[in-house]
Amino acid sequence: MGNLAYAVIFGFVIATGLPLNGASLWILLRHHTINSPSAVFMVNLAISDLVLIVSLTMRVYFYATGTWPFGNMACIWVTMLFRNNIRTSSIFITFISVDRLLAVVFPLRSRFLRTTSKAWKAAALVWVMVVVVNIPESVGFLRTLRKKEHACFVFYNDTRQLEDDTETLNVVIDYFQLVLLFTMLAVNIVSTVLVSWTIQRHLNESARVNNKVNVMLIFAMNLMMFTVFFLPVSLVVFFEDYRPILSCIASLNCCLDPLLYYFSFDGFWKRKEDVDTSLARE
Repeated sequence: MGNLAYAVIFGFVIATGLPLNGASLWILLRHHTINSPSAVFMVNLAISDLVLIVSLTMRVYFYATGTWPFGNMACIWVTMLFRNNIRTSSIFITFISVDRLLAVVFPLRSRFLRTTSKAWKAAALVWVMVVVVNIPESVGFLRTLRKKEHACFVFYNDTRQLEDDTETLNVVIDYFQLVLLFTMLAVNIVSTVLVSWTIQRHLNESARVNNKVNVMLIFAMNLMMFTVFFLPVSLVVFFEDYRPILSCIASLNCCLDPLLYYFSFDGFWKRKEDVDTSLARE
């Protein structure tokens, strides 16, 4: 796949993801007051996507022109924003899955955990974590750029020619992201199984079928996000030559997150109280 194709794909993500996520964030803040943990996590997920989408304009410029006039620090910032989106998106999507798991499986016992204040604290902790990881990661990438004459986004492959400490740092962070995503994927799988079992076993025939379908559709979308978008780009630590292609694929997750918001509120959260009541009566 040539550089022009990368520019077209990233341009598509900008043209599609910017209005969708912008509208989603506006709707979340305007029509769904931030009074539930799920809404808090969705707002943070939309912000993460919007930040990434804005940064993709520089990637489009690079792949369309083949030049990078913005300097090393801009390259590092754009790279970090992309990596942060993968990390924060995977965590916030997992938080949403766990919140729904608690609402369906433990509706009464989990109410003290599922509060807006605790959700904001968890979201803040996520952002602090990714910033802390960015500090040594940025140092490693900056050393790579200074050691070898590379254009931006083409500086990953030659880290073996750097000092041992820089190479080790880059590898450790790559594996950290891989372990993080596998852990989040495992949590999503367990949540999906438990919610599916609970819905089939406990929801009586008076429960609307559309509600059941939408609940499981959200979990299916979450698992798809991991297997199609997040994990492949993290496995690139073993297949460095495919990094540009997998980065393009991973960026497409920004265009699908608005569907998660739609199904979460229209298909589940508007009827959350009814679901909790049904479960409490069992």
